[in-house]
This record gives sequence, C-alpha cells and structure tokens, in this order.
Amino acid sequence: MTQSAHQGDLLGSSQGYSSDDFEFIVTMPHSGERVPEQCSWLLGLDEKILMCDVDRFIDRIYEPALKQLKIPFHKTVWHRYAVDLNRIPSDIDCDSVQNSSNSSGQYSRGYHWVVTTQNHRLMKSPMSVHMHEELTQLIYDPFHCGVRKLYSSGFAKFKNVYHLDAHSMPSRGTSQHRDPGELRADIVVSDSLGKSCSNEFRDLVIAAYVTAGFRVGYNWPYVGGRVTEQYGQPLQGQHAIQVELNRMLYMNEESKCILSQHTDVQIKVEKALGYIKSELPKLRRQE
Repeated sequence: MTQSAHQGDLLGSSQGYSSDDFEFIVTMPHSGERVPEQCSWLLGLDEKILMCDVDRFIDRIYEPALKQLKIPFHKTVWHRYAVDLNRIPSDIDCDSVQNSSNSSGQYSRGYHWVVTTQNHRLMKSPMSVHMHEELTQLIYDPFHCGVRKLYSSGFAKFKNVYHLDAHSMPSRGTSQHRDPGELRADIVVSDSLGKSCSNEFRDLVIAAYVTAGFRVGYNWPYVGGRVTEQYGQPLQGQHAIQVELNRMLYMNEESKCILSQHTDVQIKVEKALGYIKSELPKLRRQE
C-alpha cells in the first residue's frame, strides 16, 4: 500500500473540528471510485457497468453542507466492488474468495462484488485469500479505524453519538432488489428494523428530510447494512441510521452524469442536516 493511497482513504475526516462537533457524525462508505491495481477484473470496464452500484456524487451532494455546518464526516476513495465497506470481511463465498466455506451465490454482492445489480458479471474467478487480506488492510481497516476515531472523539464529551450513514439508491428497484420495478421515495431511512438507534433519533432524521422537502420512506426497500449493524448500539450511546438518496434527483442514471439541479438537492440536504444538528440538544436533555 502506498502512502498516498492510505491518505486518500482518510479524506474529509475530523480535521479542524472542535470537540463540540462530534455529537453528530456522517459517513459515506460507497462514494469512492478508485479501483485498486490488484483488482484487474475491474480495470477497463465500461463506465456504465463500473458505476452501476457506486454512490456516485453522494459526497458532492453532502460535503458542502457538512463543511458549512461543521459536521465531522468520513468517506473513502475506494470502489465498493473491490471492498464493500457496508459489509464485513466474512461476507464472502467461493465465487469471490478461494477456499471460502460459503456456497456459490451466497454473497454475489457481498464484501467483494461478483455480479452487479444489473447482472453484469465482474469476477470470472475467485481471488486468493492473500489478496482478500491485502484489500482488507488497504481499504476496510483504514475506513473503519476512521469511523471509530469519530466515535471516540464524540464520547470524549457526549454520552451519545449520532451517526448518519449516507448512501444513494436507484430510482427503481432492479430484479436483484426487494422491490423490483417499484418507484422509490426521495429518501429511504433505515434503522436495522428499529435496532440501530433510538426512536427519537429516527423520528428526528425523518422529520428533518421531510421538512427539507423530500418524500421519505422508512425501512423499505432497505433496512440498513453492516455499518448500522456494527455501530448502531443505542444502549451504549451509539445511534446509527442509514439514509438513501434517490439518484434520479441529481444525476442521469443512464449516463451516470450529474444534473444541473443537483445544486437544489444540495440546498435541501443542508436544510435536513442543519435541522438535525439544531434539534440534537433536545435529545440530549432527555438523556
């Protein structure tokens, strides 16, 4: 791993923020587009295939608001097909990693993606265990180390830390989703079926995006991923919630190009995040 690659993963973390800022944090685990040189099967792919399942431009939508509101955030530069940071290293099968005990197809869109949600085959053969470990050290470990640092900074002053995991989603479900063909809401909020955060924080997040002018769905078709599962421990003061933004609002889903109206979405996202941050002291008084 080169030094520059390691530094790239830590973009936009907690530099320049005071201890008062860490009550509310944001992560973006699927915004990266850089393909590691080890992943030869991803090199040279048509852009429409390579960007099929990336949360393209989600950092561009969120970062102006995060910086303006002084909300600490953490993202990656690395492509989710190489290592999906909303999975865990054991989410592999014999199609993705050699000698895995998990059966074929069990994790086709797991820690290392074998097939896209449009059924484009990515990996023709499984990688070695050594490469799996190398990619984990390059991508997974630094990202989650950064997330844990954000939590530690928050707990240095606050009893609870509130964590929003920002994603984007296709406007309609594919055949590989729970809602094939369905037109989705503008925003889908997910809390691991009520397990990853307090009801009060969930209600606050939903109210924030509704107030900002979005149509909001809850736990459908997404219920949350491994990030909310891992960090969402409300009894320990860790409140994690997943927020999916409909790509149709700010990008051409076919060409993968950003639309001019993305600036309108940026403004609405800033309103939502500002609402959450301004209302969090009320939750604190209920602790």
